Amino acid sequence: MATLQHKNCNLFYTLEGSGPPVLMIQGVGVLGSGWLPQVPDLAPHFTCLRYDNRGIGQSQPIGMALTIPQMVEDALALMDAQGWDSAHVIGHSMGGTIAQELALRARHRLKSLTLMCTVSRGKDATGLTPFRFFTGIRTWVGTANGRRKAFMQMVLPPHEVPVAKAEFDALAKQLSLWFGHDIANHPPNAIRQLNALTAHDTTPRLKDLAGIPTLVIAAEHDQIAPAKYGRALAKAIPGARYMEIAGASHGAPMVRAGEVNAAVLDHLQRS
Repeated sequence: MATLQHKNCNLFYTLEGSGPPVLMIQGVGVLGSGWLPQVPDLAPHFTCLRYDNRGIGQSQPIGMALTIPQMVEDALALMDAQGWDSAHVIGHSMGGTIAQELALRARHRLKSLTLMCTVSRGKDATGLTPFRFFTGIRTWVGTANGRRKAFMQMVLPPHEVPVAKAEFDALAKQLSLWFGHDIANHPPNAIRQLNALTAHDTTPRLKDLAGIPTLVIAAEHDQIAPAKYGRALAKAIPGARYMEIAGASHGAPMVRAGEVNAAVLDHLQRS
């Protein structure tokens, strides 16, 4: 674990494993610990760098206006600090949007691109649908366990939300470990991250990613980054491969890590 001082923020990051470098970028309100389910399978083969995005977790203070381009600068600064000329880049949710912009701005720095449960147009993930509105509101108000249940409903398909108290409590504890905070509470600056994502759109430029080995992973029941946007993303990037995880939702990289990791490991080793 270490920190890198960059543009008035101490970026907190962790390096694990050995081998070719992999940069792992997380989404709104998720700390670098969101990649813990991937590390056991990737670290034996790759050097994995996971980090807290600016203004989240231990990457404090926020330092300046939060935008996707600024978070791309942060990612490149972390690569520079390791002396990495290039790396495999993996992004989940907002992290996938950051990864797209990184590839568009500095394609020579990428060995490959993996985009999980993400969109090219931020508004497609942040715009209000009935589900996002009514479920999202319940992640902010009510009892702690009520907010935890609503959070689970946001990131898991209905059949994966436990009914029994013991199972519910165990899953809430596990998800809180991965997300890096009690899932009953949104971390500071999560709204700023949402605003940054909403303002960003890579769609018109995706054709410029031709030639970068790209894997797009979507989840069948994702309500945050619906699979139709994953399919459109893969279609818009020439040569991209597409994988859809049946029966899964936005939290697939965590709760369906076995399937996700097998696909990612295959992609990285072939790139």
